[in-house]
Amino acid sequence: MNKKFAPQLFLNRELALLAFNRRVLALAENATLPLLERFKYLCIVSSNLDEFFEIRVAGLKEQVKLGVTTLSADGMSAQQTLSVVREQAHQLIARQYQLFNGELTPALAEAGIKFLRRTHWNEAQRAWVRDYFFREVMPVLTPIGLDPAHPFPRVLNKSLNFAVELQGKDAFGRNSARAIVQAPRVLPRVIPMPPEVSGCAHGFVFLSSIIHAHVDELFGGMEVLGCFQFRVTRNSDLFVDDEEVKNLRLSLQGELPQRHFGDAVRLEIADNCSPHIATMLLKELGLSGADEFRVAGPVNLVRLMDIQGLVDRADLKFAAFTPSVQPTLQKKGSDMFKVIRRGDVLLHHPYQSFKPVIDFIQQAASDPQVVAIKQTVYRTGADSALMEALIAAAKRGKEVTVVVELLARFDEEANINWANKLEEVGAHVVYGVVGHKTHAKMLMVVRREDGKLRRYAHLGTGNYHPRTATLYTDFGLFTCHEQICADVNEVFAQLTSLGKARELHHLWQSPFSLHSQVVMAIQRETAHARAGKPAHIIAKMNSLLEAETIAALYAASQAGVKIELLIRGVCALRPGVKGLSENIRVRSIIGRFLEHSRIYYFRNDLAHDVYLASADWMDRNFFRRIEVAFPILDAKLKKRVLDEGLKIYLRDNVAAWEMNGEGDYKLKHAPRSKPLNAQNALLKQLSRNLLVP
Repeated sequence: MNKKFAPQLFLNRELALLAFNRRVLALAENATLPLLERFKYLCIVSSNLDEFFEIRVAGLKEQVKLGVTTLSADGMSAQQTLSVVREQAHQLIARQYQLFNGELTPALAEAGIKFLRRTHWNEAQRAWVRDYFFREVMPVLTPIGLDPAHPFPRVLNKSLNFAVELQGKDAFGRNSARAIVQAPRVLPRVIPMPPEVSGCAHGFVFLSSIIHAHVDELFGGMEVLGCFQFRVTRNSDLFVDDEEVKNLRLSLQGELPQRHFGDAVRLEIADNCSPHIATMLLKELGLSGADEFRVAGPVNLVRLMDIQGLVDRADLKFAAFTPSVQPTLQKKGSDMFKVIRRGDVLLHHPYQSFKPVIDFIQQAASDPQVVAIKQTVYRTGADSALMEALIAAAKRGKEVTVVVELLARFDEEANINWANKLEEVGAHVVYGVVGHKTHAKMLMVVRREDGKLRRYAHLGTGNYHPRTATLYTDFGLFTCHEQICADVNEVFAQLTSLGKARELHHLWQSPFSLHSQVVMAIQRETAHARAGKPAHIIAKMNSLLEAETIAALYAASQAGVKIELLIRGVCALRPGVKGLSENIRVRSIIGRFLEHSRIYYFRNDLAHDVYLASADWMDRNFFRRIEVAFPILDAKLKKRVLDEGLKIYLRDNVAAWEMNGEGDYKLKHAPRSKPLNAQNALLKQLSRNLLVP
């Protein structure tokens, strides 16, 4: 075995994902945060765990089913990992519901936000609920009795369902003892009750409570012995055979409907469910007892996220802020092309507005001198001003080329819809390279100026999605630098045409050069350290998993390179291990915004190389995706990235978690120094109209 890749040098990816969700849950536990924000984080954990089971756990179960014997980088088999994952997931979910019932629900009630439970309704409330049930709920319910003519129904992924125990005979003399009631997705899961009925400012009733209270109305003349809510999580990874696919969009459209009916991987069920009903559900779903999660409350906490938007209580939420606009772009109707010609423009979202990006595309769409627009689309949302601008540009006769990533997980349907609309108006729509997701964030505009064509580009670390630009931290760069724009043009040519990859001037690109350039940059710092020169690496990303990169970082640490890593999510590297990684420090920032920027800094003997990127240091990003890392060449902008994107986070002593060599995290506290929350500090520094205490 190659010592460089020995299993003891790496941490398990799935367990690191669960550790990340424990850090998110810690925000829900944090009594210093606004109450509704704490509740939101509780729901986010459920959302994260849904995807974890749909993709990661589903993958492990598939490996076990197929008898795969390959071990993960940390030396664990799929079966071993699955066993530990189940144990830790049960503990995490138990703590989540303990927090929901024991702390957050009572605290919300004190603040006038009450979840009105069925057992506590008064006469007026019962009457209101009964009216709502017959008016809004019963007409769309289809109860299914389980008998030889009615087998167990196909239960949709993550839908709310009820298993009902019955006694007696129906109108046809049938003596069926069980039935399934499926709650249609069109129905809201939390229903506001008028204050005059609820007796509080914000009273809510769970849909599950309403159905439970009136389930007997669905089975006339029969006695309901028990009614138990349950929810099934299914394998949601789409399968498209790269070798067999002839038309990616048609193949994907055929596969998407099956996502709701993939193999079951988890059963969430009410904690009071009778053992024989639970056994019946597990058998019908092909699951074992280890896949059963009993919960003391609603089985679908994700849908309670709606509370955030239904309650207008600024005092229980983070202080509102208005993203600032760069001074050079503040003037209404600013000529974006003129501004960019004066020098590169750097935007730091969400502290600075995403609007200039929208303005740039809208100006390009309406500018008669613009002849072509090219853009990659990974996630943009179902309602997008950017896509509408591209459609408008195509209608005006401009050459519009859009590289749409159809396999952007859980955004496939929205992306297919945009592809259809763009094609209808004559835009060129391509789907990148089969087998390689197009994850690069690039936009290029070609404009005729003084008889010549000039290219302008926008490159970013985040998606062209206005909503996530208010929730995620990302950088974006506008430039008309000739060589960078030539590189962007070359990448677009690779995505839309055929031919060999050419060497780029400045961009590092997956799957061709990004991995080798990152490893070379690490090795260069290693050589500087061995030569007695100061050497320093700072990198920020979502995940660090790729083995060769980790091995290079270990070697750099042993040579004396100072390495500071800001890894929000999963990190397989073991920091601070004597003789291995003593010079490596890993921290994770979990806060108000999702840390999404990818930044690579290499001291490089005072060259201070700074790259922004779309890629994490993972196998998929290096070898199975189209990614770009782009340099910041302007000295002032380079300093901004270092100050705003890296250094301030390394000083954070409020929201930072320090990681040890065993993969455990400890929240950073510095009681003797002035508290510094990096995100709050950046809000004060960069945004407007902020009211942070």
